[in-house]
Amino acid sequence: MKFEERHPLCSAMRARVLEELARIERERNVTVLYACESGSRAWGFASTDSDYDVRFVYVEKPEWFVQVDAPRDVIERPLDDELDVSGWELRKTLGLLRKSNPTLLEWLDSPLVYRSETSAVSQLRTLAEAFYSPPAARNHYLSMAKKNFRGYLQGDSVRFKKYFYVLRPLLAVRWIDQGRGRPPMTFADLLSTVDDRALLEEVDELLALKRNADESAYGPRRPALHDFIARELEREVRTLPRTREDSSQLDQYLRETVGLYA
Repeated sequence: MKFEERHPLCSAMRARVLEELARIERERNVTVLYACESGSRAWGFASTDSDYDVRFVYVEKPEWFVQVDAPRDVIERPLDDELDVSGWELRKTLGLLRKSNPTLLEWLDSPLVYRSETSAVSQLRTLAEAFYSPPAARNHYLSMAKKNFRGYLQGDSVRFKKYFYVLRPLLAVRWIDQGRGRPPMTFADLLSTVDDRALLEEVDELLALKRNADESAYGPRRPALHDFIARELEREVRTLPRTREDSSQLDQYLRETVGLYA
């Protein structure tokens, strides 16, 4: 399947997103360093009516950092049922990066990028690699899979999209356990951890159903997928190395980036 089919993004929506980001910069007096798609469109299994989940990293002006009361470090613009835009201030972003926050790491790996200050984002990705913690990532994805499995896959009829809310984090755990480094954001890449042809055919069939249906579409329970999920949830936990990095690297990056872009 072509990239455009796995990650649909029309030119009109791209223009609308860029316009909204420019409006945020004007109204909030900030600079957007990076903006990407973060939901099912970036994962590669968007439905016919999937919304657009735009996430961004921004820089405040220097005076923002020297206030007695900590100011709000998130910008949220839930515009309508089609478009949701929200972002994190750079200092908050770096604090999450230090903790190897998987959500942030996925943003930086998104195949759909709206805006990117090349040098700043390249350095940010280098820092993300340096601070990446396999145990933190594994725990995050395994907890997500368990929670979604309990919440969404217990009936005889299951929403197509909910299978992927369990399969994607489980495949990320497999990626980590196979020693491949940081899990990629895209579902197609994660599928390379599976070599069971029958299971892959089952997933491909479900992908086709989801991509050609709306977000609320249901289908019968799929025993083969449930068996795979059950085995993965019961797999023995690996002991993984922990990362210890000097946070002064983040402080230096923050000072330099604020100086350049604020």
